[in-house]
Amino acid sequence: MDLFETMENCRAMRRLKPDPVPDHLIARILQAGTCAPSGGNAQTWRFLVVKDRKIKEAVAVWYKKAYDEIIGPRYSTVAPPPGVSPEKFKRQHDAVHYLTDHFAEAPVWIVACLQSATNPPGPGAGASIYPAVQNMVLACRALGLGTTLTNRHMFYQKEVDAALGLPEGVISFAILPIGYPMGKFGPVKRAPLDAVVYQDKWGAPYRAA
Repeated sequence: MDLFETMENCRAMRRLKPDPVPDHLIARILQAGTCAPSGGNAQTWRFLVVKDRKIKEAVAVWYKKAYDEIIGPRYSTVAPPPGVSPEKFKRQHDAVHYLTDHFAEAPVWIVACLQSATNPPGPGAGASIYPAVQNMVLACRALGLGTTLTNRHMFYQKEVDAALGLPEGVISFAILPIGYPMGKFGPVKRAPLDAVVYQDKWGAPYRAA
């Protein structure tokens, strides 16, 4: 599978088997993360690999609270995103609900953090961590592992970072629950280019689309 095929078939996998994931595969995923760019090449990212069920369960309490109070109600009121039918959007919601209930059962989490980040982080902080997260998502896909980029925990940032035992000056930006998928990989559903790309002037069609 080449890079473009990997990206085009890298949909979120929220239903994961509890089977163990070999450490050498997790190491390859982490290595892919550190290949990403960061601001000034400062590489202030830090990654916490979590396997301890008690730690995951402590975090999952806040993850579910964010679903119950914010994410769940939002799904019931918003329209499907571009390129997604109402039926597929409902399946997405069902998968999000499933992950919420089984978050701690994913065999491995990678928690993506920034060290010495301002608190609260500035608007540009994500540019130094999310490229690494996307690299790891693609690496999971290349290795046949399922994951999804989730940062819902940030609604309860302080509580979750405390549950993770992060020291002062370290802030979590995303959690990747990783495991072998229960379902099959498939193509991502997105809006066409002519709906999101302009040329030279905002609103002017991109001629190659």
